Amino acid sequence: MSEVEVKPLNWKSDPNIGYTVHRRPDGGMHYVFTDLSPATLDHWRAFSMEHLLESDRLTRNLYDLRQVAEVPKQAIQYALELSNDPSTRNIRLAVVVSSAIVQKAMEELTALTSPGGAEIAIFQDMDVAETWLNRPLTLVV
Repeated sequence: MSEVEVKPLNWKSDPNIGYTVHRRPDGGMHYVFTDLSPATLDHWRAFSMEHLLESDRLTRNLYDLRQVAEVPKQAIQYALELSNDPSTRNIRLAVVVSSAIVQKAMEELTALTSPGGAEIAIFQDMDVAETWLNRPLTLVV
């Protein structure tokens, strides 16, 4: 089994949710969202919060939102809660979008994220996002 095929710690798939997650070769996670329904958001929030509890190293995460048409208010609230957690100082997060509506929502989220939290950047091209993620990590204290 390759590194990419290794499932993330405590990942529980559910046919009623609109996202999947796989371990990245660098140890981070690659999320692919198809919807942001309440069931999807609740599952993602619980999964993400559990991972933040044990966040103790620099991590690169990739969020693929190219299949998402709009971002509900609840998604922004959950993402703000998580991105402002002190544990996110260890996270570099690339978000890939395909619509201007989703990009605007992600820009609003990054503007509201506390300095010193997750390092977040928004992209429309997966290769550019990967290049950014693969830059050397530095710890912000």
